[in-house]
Amino acid sequence: MKNNKVLGGGEFLLTKSKALDVFIPEEFDEEQKMIAGMCQDFLEKEVFPNLNRIDSMEPGLMRSLVSKAGELGLMGISIPDEYGGFGQSFVTSMLASDILGAGYSFAVAYSAHTGIGSLPILYYGTEEQKQKYLPKLASGEFAGAYCLTEPNAGSDANSGKTKAVLSEDGKHYILNGQKMWITNGGFADVQTVFAKIDNDKILSAFIVERGFPGVTINPEEKKMGIKGSSTVQIFYNDCMVPVENLLGKRGEGFRIALNILHIGRIKLGANSLGAGRRAILHSVNYANERKQFGNFISNFGAIKYKLSEQVIRQFVSESSVYRTSKYVDETIKMHIAEGMTKPQAYLEALGEYAMEAAILKVLGSENLDYIVDEAVQIHGGMGFSAEMPVDKAYRDSRINRIFEGTNEINRLVATDMFLKMAKKANSEVFGVAKSVYETLDSINGDSTAITDYFEKKYFYVQNLKNAVMLMLGKAYDAIGKQYSTEQEILMNISDMLIQLYSVESTILRVEKLQGIKSELEYPIYKDICDVYVYEAISTFYKSAIDALNSFAEGEEYTKIMNGLRKLTTVECVNLKEARRRIANKLIEDNNYRFW
Repeated sequence: MKNNKVLGGGEFLLTKSKALDVFIPEEFDEEQKMIAGMCQDFLEKEVFPNLNRIDSMEPGLMRSLVSKAGELGLMGISIPDEYGGFGQSFVTSMLASDILGAGYSFAVAYSAHTGIGSLPILYYGTEEQKQKYLPKLASGEFAGAYCLTEPNAGSDANSGKTKAVLSEDGKHYILNGQKMWITNGGFADVQTVFAKIDNDKILSAFIVERGFPGVTINPEEKKMGIKGSSTVQIFYNDCMVPVENLLGKRGEGFRIALNILHIGRIKLGANSLGAGRRAILHSVNYANERKQFGNFISNFGAIKYKLSEQVIRQFVSESSVYRTSKYVDETIKMHIAEGMTKPQAYLEALGEYAMEAAILKVLGSENLDYIVDEAVQIHGGMGFSAEMPVDKAYRDSRINRIFEGTNEINRLVATDMFLKMAKKANSEVFGVAKSVYETLDSINGDSTAITDYFEKKYFYVQNLKNAVMLMLGKAYDAIGKQYSTEQEILMNISDMLIQLYSVESTILRVEKLQGIKSELEYPIYKDICDVYVYEAISTFYKSAIDALNSFAEGEEYTKIMNGLRKLTTVECVNLKEARRRIANKLIEDNNYRFW
């Protein structure tokens, strides 16, 4: 562990977290709140009034929005001052991604530009490349894109066929190939393009300008959602790329791609927050206006259930995203203090939290999908009308489970990182798994004797940690070398990890809120915690049993099953009343005001 306050990647599994050591969104400082307000103002003035124009792909409109956001400094949030950027912390950049995540198609253009469109140059570029491109990317004078995917190379990115060959005079790489699903590709001035040099087995990366000879951009794709975002195929036909535009070292492209995807995943977790809050706003506004049977539908229990569940899932995503964001920030600071350059420190920190990034991507996108789906349902027949804003929210949300690696890939990434962590020489994971198995018969899962509220909640958390390590250890013992191919089991274990991390993050936030919220305000957050912990543990148990059914049998199966029952025992909660209290606050405020 790096110090006694900041947990390293995956260390939440082995170490008890403390509420005082985590960051929660109620702790934003005045400068961060000002930046959030600036982002919100931009949406209110430039994006929300023009949604139909954006979705109709009005020529030049999205590009002009990128420029306007750049003039405000929003496109350079993560770019250091010396390159014309805002030079903000990782938490602040996540907050900007959060607020602007409510911007529908603009949120996609913003995220692609500020993330995968700019950061490869920031983290891997030479000083000359940074000086040439970053100031213009930060100002919005240039728009950025990231060109990795090919027709036959999606999740298996390194199988791409795009080739680069050095010209006879040694001054250019001659690029030939095809890229698809390129966000911002229709108007991007600068592209990070991945290709294999000669007969290399591993990708390299290149900075390609739109105006280079041999770059051909196809018409815009027709999509289910995010209709206003530019998505095109790009062809490279004997494209002449100056040798000085090789990004990073030869053969380093696949590493660049993976590291940038870590960033994209964690940022997508933040994007989902802004979109979720806006969908909740539309849900409660409609429920407070629509009457049936002589009553506003917000008075009906079935609607209150939906509204409360939207709030709970939003709150859980927020808790998990900002907890992790601060870990990343503190780790970056630590690496810089140790002598790393800023780019090295960022890459090292984001690579360290690859498991958490994958968890946040899945958690955020799936919680958002639930929120927008129920937003449509709350609107009833009107929700199916393209005239209502929830239509756009529903369609735009669906891509998030595919972006930055599908959720299936991200679940596998999470379990892969878990296994790698377990196999480290100094790891305690397999030792804990063995100890838990040996003591399963004597484990006491009964928490009724624990009277302190948070002590009881952390008792549950520790049981979940023991259960997930038990399942990894026993599954690995049973399957052996075939472990990595048993994707159904890996998915189950990944779901256990997601539930565990989100449960602990929620409890930590609610505990810390004791010192922030008044006695009158505070009980509603305990309601959120009670409902989520109870339900998440039920989901956790099902995932564990589904995995167990796939690899264990006989006496071992019976022993583990009985142990899992004890490790996932949770006291009953009056879910109906807790949910009604949560919904009533949302209904009274007529907006999401839980952060």
